[in-house]
Amino acid sequence: MKKITMLKMRVEPWEKLEHDISENLEMAGLLKEEGMTEGEDAEVIDAATQEIRERLEKLELQSMLTAEEDQLPCFLKVHSGAGGTESQDWTEMLFRMYSRWCERNGYKADILDYAEGEQAGIQGATLRIEGPYAYGFLKGETGIHRLVRISPYDANARRHTSFASVDVTPEIDDTIEVDIGVQDKDWRLDSFRSSGKGGQKVNKTTSAVRITHHPSGIVVSMQNERSWHQNRELAFQVLRSRLYEMELQKRRDKAQERESEKKDIDFGSQLRSYVLHPYKMVNDHRMEMKITDAEAVLDGEIDPFIEGYLRWNLGRDTKGS
Repeated sequence: MKKITMLKMRVEPWEKLEHDISENLEMAGLLKEEGMTEGEDAEVIDAATQEIRERLEKLELQSMLTAEEDQLPCFLKVHSGAGGTESQDWTEMLFRMYSRWCERNGYKADILDYAEGEQAGIQGATLRIEGPYAYGFLKGETGIHRLVRISPYDANARRHTSFASVDVTPEIDDTIEVDIGVQDKDWRLDSFRSSGKGGQKVNKTTSAVRITHHPSGIVVSMQNERSWHQNRELAFQVLRSRLYEMELQKRRDKAQERESEKKDIDFGSQLRSYVLHPYKMVNDHRMEMKITDAEAVLDGEIDPFIEGYLRWNLGRDTKGS
């Protein structure tokens, strides 16, 4: 049933678009025969044409998501980098930006892990995002995000630069097998008490878990569920997804003979810069796409960057092949 639903989502919008284009062309032909190139009816045709063009662009964008994993839900993790409290505050801003994007697009976002900062903001958080082609649309957000602003924590009102990393991995389903190895030899499972606000019982029991995967160096912690078993299951799910993404990246790197774009969370390695002072602009350094309405971007309007990345990446892959 899931596969049928996904196929319908791919086919039916194109069929509807084809039908609407035929109707619009027929109406435009009738108006032309009658010599009515201006007026209310012509304006209706123009408006319909623009709406069709926008739908076509969206469907073309979706048609770029052909990889097996593109249609899957995903895990989006944000983590603070160089900058201390500033960086942790910036990480929370990014967390809100992606949460708002999910709200705007009707995607379901569940908080799996949320570690508060020592003074402000958060050290890191993990979202599970579910919706049509969630991983396909968000995979281009993986990388280092830089913020430049006047610090609200600096009494001298000086400009500060903060860094945070974003990591997006697909949630693999039962049809994809990932070998995580043997306990004690390849991975270790630790239990601890949850931290943060929590509920009545969350912080009173040893319900949080942490999995350390030795070969890859991946560490996954879960603490938001009340049950140790639920946290354990989610942690293993995230671990398998991150290992799967690592394998996909290795294959992409080998096929295209290029180095991984992931770098240290520090100067000179940013994927995107968000400048709030002395001017306002968000710049994606891969495709040099600039948007001056920084507040709108931070409020979740990141679709131009998502669409721009997919088109840019398609062009890069075509050139590489």
